[in-house]
Amino acid sequence: MLSKQNFGPLTGVKILDISTMIAAPFGATLLADLGAEVTKVELPGKGDTLRTVGPWKGTEPLRWPGLARNKKSVTLDIRSDEGKEIFKKLISKVDVLIENFRPGTLEKWNLGYEELKKVNPKLIMVRVSGYGQTGPYREKAGFGTPATAFSGHTALQGFTDRPPVSPSYSLLDYITGVYAAFATVSALYNREANAEPEGQVVEMGLYESLFRMLEFLVAEYDQNGKVRERSPGLAGHSSPAGTYETKDGKFVVLVCSTDSTFNRLAEAMERTDMLSDPLYYTNSERLKNDSDVQEIVSAWIRLHTQKELQDKLDSFGVPVSPIYTIEDIFNDPQYQARENIVEVEHPRLGKIKVPGVVPKFSHTPGAIRHRAPELGEHNEEILGGLGFSSEELAVLKDKGVI
Repeated sequence: MLSKQNFGPLTGVKILDISTMIAAPFGATLLADLGAEVTKVELPGKGDTLRTVGPWKGTEPLRWPGLARNKKSVTLDIRSDEGKEIFKKLISKVDVLIENFRPGTLEKWNLGYEELKKVNPKLIMVRVSGYGQTGPYREKAGFGTPATAFSGHTALQGFTDRPPVSPSYSLLDYITGVYAAFATVSALYNREANAEPEGQVVEMGLYESLFRMLEFLVAEYDQNGKVRERSPGLAGHSSPAGTYETKDGKFVVLVCSTDSTFNRLAEAMERTDMLSDPLYYTNSERLKNDSDVQEIVSAWIRLHTQKELQDKLDSFGVPVSPIYTIEDIFNDPQYQARENIVEVEHPRLGKIKVPGVVPKFSHTPGAIRHRAPELGEHNEEILGGLGFSSEELAVLKDKGVI
């Protein structure tokens, strides 16, 4: 499967990405970052709707360079008869298809898995939808923010005297993208390691990615019948934990998730008396007396500037972090050392900065091999590789097929 030149651990894997917006396309991008050859199929004349989503600089969408990098773009109307036949030719040459149409849409176009595996029995089909391929809500439209509310996550966010708060960006979509990438490599491993003669379908609903992370909520309600209220910080897990203001009016986040962490904090505060006090000496007791603990810790933190606090707690091994803005991140030496922000070419902006590739592999590192594509930029390269001449491609373009 691997080619001679290695661009990452997934070099040689071929993926067709017909998804739009964020969740499934982000999963495809993660796979592309690690070497997979990803061809993005977009609707002629329109393209992925993400091309029209902000933020912007003038008329340039600024999400596109980071979310569509390492992909090649072909335009193809897979609803048309000719488009379906071309699509099947593309399917015959790939390992994975990633899609996020509403359930039943591809089947309505006679492009469901049963039809596609006729031309590629080993095809792995990764499907992301709002509510999954089964259940009474399967055909409902789904986007990340409503799905976040459905997952139970939004109910936990905010203050009890105000409405629940949705994440200020597409958190669930990106998490779902990670699951989609994880699902893809798992299915690929199973197919290759076990020499499976057939591929399979892997699917999930958007809401399921965040719901899977709320195991504490499930067990707590099941065993204690408790419906957890929203909270502006980490609640009911650890004490102390939260956001604290420093002497110079800046903010930090501190969490003592273990007793050993609190022990180190107590030493840093010169309050080792708390380690033998029955009100504070274990996390469970501190949670019962959390308001008192918070008052003690908050008062101590307010005696120090943010830098003084960071230096002191770092020396004692207590996890604390300033609350960073993106400007802080751009200037931070840790981000720079890890190459978490890199610069890529842009056809009109010249250059633009985007997040770097993660995770990092010692022997097969991923890379940003090429910038995000223009709409249909690789039509001639990819469709020509299927045997279409320039003249035939011109006719297909005039018909609106590509």
